[in-house]
Amino acid sequence: MDGVGSAPSNSATQPGGGDMGRAAAQALVQLESIPVKGRAPKTGYTRDEFGPAWADTDRNGCDTRNDILSRDLTGETFKTGTHDCVVMTGTLADKYTGATINFVRGQNTSSDVQIDHIVPLSDAWQKGAQQLSADQRKQLANDPQNLMAADGPTNSAKGDKDAATWLPPSKAFRCEYVARQTAVKGKYTLWVTQAEHDAMAGILKGCQ
Repeated sequence: MDGVGSAPSNSATQPGGGDMGRAAAQALVQLESIPVKGRAPKTGYTRDEFGPAWADTDRNGCDTRNDILSRDLTGETFKTGTHDCVVMTGTLADKYTGATINFVRGQNTSSDVQIDHIVPLSDAWQKGAQQLSADQRKQLANDPQNLMAADGPTNSAKGDKDAATWLPPSKAFRCEYVARQTAVKGKYTLWVTQAEHDAMAGILKGCQ
């Protein structure tokens, strides 16, 4: 989704303490090392540029979607005969909203819990991923650090927005969210726009 919403307010972000405060301080240092540039055209972007959806990049026999569901859900059950790969049910404590969501695999229910790219792939494409190799883009799309099980409607509302135009509704998660975005952008040599940089810095400064 490409719509741009109004910039979220940073002022109500809850300050972090302890480990989160230290992580935010480290993220703020890393943010200052990330180049600030304009957004490149979206020309040429398709999901296929980042490899097949939910590949088994770690070669554990399970696709990435089910790996993340297994990591992020509690009380999960698995489809018989899949070596505990295909998650059938579980409970998500959704970090984006603070809600508790019961996941049930099925044609009409699986989308209640989606796997979000914390740095959206379209955003990444327009901020440096065009210059990555195909293998690097595939790694980015399947990197557990950049993936999180999330409330489906909230993930859809986020679309490909960056931190300048979308932040998690749950203010308690904004510090970790921006710190993870910073880490991913640094890891894959992506850049940020000036508005994005300023929004991220504002969040991180409030976490210390």
